Amino acid sequence: LSTNTKIAMNDKIKIDVVSDVVCPWCAIAYKRLERAIEEMGIQDKIDLEWQPFELNPQMPSEGEDLTEHIRRKYGSSAEDLQRSKEQMVALMKDYDFDFDYYDGMRMPNTLNAHILLEYAKEKGKQHDLNMRFMRAHFSERKSLLHPDVLLQELTSIGLDAEEANNCLSDDRRKADVLEKENYWKNHGISAVPTMVFNLNSAVTGAQSVDVYKQVLSELLSQK
Repeated sequence: LSTNTKIAMNDKIKIDVVSDVVCPWCAIAYKRLERAIEEMGIQDKIDLEWQPFELNPQMPSEGEDLTEHIRRKYGSSAEDLQRSKEQMVALMKDYDFDFDYYDGMRMPNTLNAHILLEYAKEKGKQHDLNMRFMRAHFSERKSLLHPDVLLQELTSIGLDAEEANNCLSDDRRKADVLEKENYWKNHGISAVPTMVFNLNSAVTGAQSVDVYKQVLSELLSQK
């Protein structure tokens, strides 16, 4: 990432969270970052934006059984998968976020979700919608496979379903999302979560609250 980019004139720390709404470690990373920001009392100094990344851009519209998907993609055994699920459930107990893995849970294609997140950003509600999508998928047994479910979550935060539905059939909006995904990939991001700070430095993976505090403290001291 460029080292020449100037910090925004509003003197806030710009954080671009490159993630997918069905990525459990993205949820974990964000909640830890949020905790760091809250404990430091710097909510007013943060400008956070979610950036699109599809974990499975070739996923068919009907999705894939989550267990089968993880076995196929990562070669995980049933025991590995169960241990990983239990680990993530335990990690989030302290963060007001439940992982509820259930039989029949599916991994969806998330392009439509990202199109709607870009629409929500225009309305000032991108963060609210991103968290709704994550909670719907991980905590509420709602399938993001279905456009109707995506639009229900969108209307639940006060956005217009008809206007949003039109976005899903707009080729320009799809192209815009794909262009943004390519932008981040071309800047070296190949895994999520990746937190990009002031377009200048990046932290990949779900780091601890203390690591995020250290990064934020260093950025504040540079101002």
